[in-house]
Amino acid sequence: MILDSDLLHCFSTMDEILETLNSKQKEAVVKTEGPVLILAGPGSGKTRCITHRLAYLILQKHVNPAAILSITFTNKAANEMKIRTIKLLQEHNLKVKSLPWLGTFHASCVKILRREGKHLPYGSDFVIYDSKDQEETVKKSLLELHLDPKKFSPTNVLYTISSAKNELITAKEYVNHAHGYFQEIVAKVYPKYQSILRKNKALDFDDLIMETIFLFQEVPEVLHKYQNQFQYIQVDEYQDTNKSQYLLTKLLASNHHNICVVGDPGQGIYSWRGADIRNILEFEKDYPEVKVIKLEQNYRSTKTIISAAKQILEVNTDYPSMKLWTENFEGSRISIYEAYSEKDEALFLTDTIKSLLNYGENGEKLFQYSDFAVLYRTNAQSRILEEVLIREGVPYKLLGGVKFYERKEVKDVLAYLKFLANPADMIAWERIQKLGKRRSQKFIDWKEKSNLEKSSSAEILDSILKETGYLEYINNGSEEGISRVENVKELRSVAQSFDRLQDLLENIALIQDEVTPEGQKTDDQNNNSVVLMTLHSAKGLEFPIVFLAGCEEGLLPHSRAMTDKHELEEERRLCYVGITRAKQKLYMTYASKRQIFGAETFGAISRFIEDIDKDLLSWEQ
Repeated sequence: MILDSDLLHCFSTMDEILETLNSKQKEAVVKTEGPVLILAGPGSGKTRCITHRLAYLILQKHVNPAAILSITFTNKAANEMKIRTIKLLQEHNLKVKSLPWLGTFHASCVKILRREGKHLPYGSDFVIYDSKDQEETVKKSLLELHLDPKKFSPTNVLYTISSAKNELITAKEYVNHAHGYFQEIVAKVYPKYQSILRKNKALDFDDLIMETIFLFQEVPEVLHKYQNQFQYIQVDEYQDTNKSQYLLTKLLASNHHNICVVGDPGQGIYSWRGADIRNILEFEKDYPEVKVIKLEQNYRSTKTIISAAKQILEVNTDYPSMKLWTENFEGSRISIYEAYSEKDEALFLTDTIKSLLNYGENGEKLFQYSDFAVLYRTNAQSRILEEVLIREGVPYKLLGGVKFYERKEVKDVLAYLKFLANPADMIAWERIQKLGKRRSQKFIDWKEKSNLEKSSSAEILDSILKETGYLEYINNGSEEGISRVENVKELRSVAQSFDRLQDLLENIALIQDEVTPEGQKTDDQNNNSVVLMTLHSAKGLEFPIVFLAGCEEGLLPHSRAMTDKHELEEERRLCYVGITRAKQKLYMTYASKRQIFGAETFGAISRFIEDIDKDLLSWEQ
């Protein structure tokens, strides 16, 4: 056992640790034997519960830390949990020579593969290719197969291979799963890609999990070794697991069943990444003897916000919703604002933020810029928000994303436009050439035969996209690919406001060079900034004041989800995640008229607002 000999005092302090928890959290901490499903609502102290559970296993159950495997989804979450666990143990005078295996799925699998190199054809000294290395390897594979990387985007091919690996479909098997021309191409590239990886003694991120599973299946004694080592397994954010992650944990826990999974079906929003919400919904089928514990007390939000969040999910009949409750104060009603247009919406958000930057009786600020977050469904929505915030001198930063005019696809299309306006712009021409020889030649051929003097900015942009096939080039059908297309279409919305191409480019250049009244650019290095992010990026975060923008049919829920029940329910969960980010005040805004992806639309208020009791809402003028 890797513990100091002086532990009697430490064990007596376990009651002190439990005293800081509520009854349900205590139940989750002390229930260590057998399968446990902790359904943790937003703001319910989930991380606190998990770290105390680790401390309980070590302090009270005398478990060797090396016998505990605790898996999180991000390195940030793993580091936070590690710091909290160490602090908790130190507070009770316990020094350990090692900590539990605490990390992401990928980090845990790397450890195992390094240790078991003698069973692997590539040994234990393999390298791990990052996303750039992977794309270069796909590009090399395409060229060796005499396929044009400009026609078959390496990014798109890699996304498809990654999806296959997450489903544990090997390069040899993929041909039996390929449907359509593009996937038939991938069926040729996938084996070549794997061959190059093996030749270079390299693994990609998806290989790390898949190869560990194959190792366990092919070498039973290795599986038994880790089944015996990991007597206690914890998995956070279980609703976000995919097939390979699900199978990995099931294999490791198949003997002792001491597996504790933590999650919230109501926050399952990553199906487009391969996450399968059925993993958490059907956990009780996998482990009939499971103990289900619900953490339903919310410590984050007001009663009003919690009531609204509950009502959003109650419409969902696929699974029982959490009965969230809080002892926090009632709070003000949720403010609903109907904007005339997306610009009016952005101005309302900006003016409201500025008006709330008041000072208290002693001269202290009641709120600062970093207390505000603006959440939206699509990346493209940030464009008008960024422009208005810049012009109004409000500092902002984007979390989990890139500023609109710095996004690759936007810069690509702007390169075409800049070269048309100024053929001497070699920076723009070099960027165009990087998009493919055939594509750049088509662009030149079109340029020479076109009469640009009589065309508007939007017409020119439309022609470029049509002639070069750029939208097809960037769209791989994934959420990211669709987002790239939406960003280009949003650029077209900007172009519609400027008849002359030169005026469009001049306006964009001035926006990018705007400074705040303090003379500082609104860059991401300023911590006291309004935070802009998509709803997907907001998960796990909280802010005193939250604006949920674009709450209209077609945006939230997204138009793509309208005809699919499961996708529509995921949109509902996405709205739920957004609402539960707010601590003190929530605003939900929508526009009666909006330029969406280059087309003017007249939107109806989101069904999700309609699902909230009117007594909880206040309509802004």
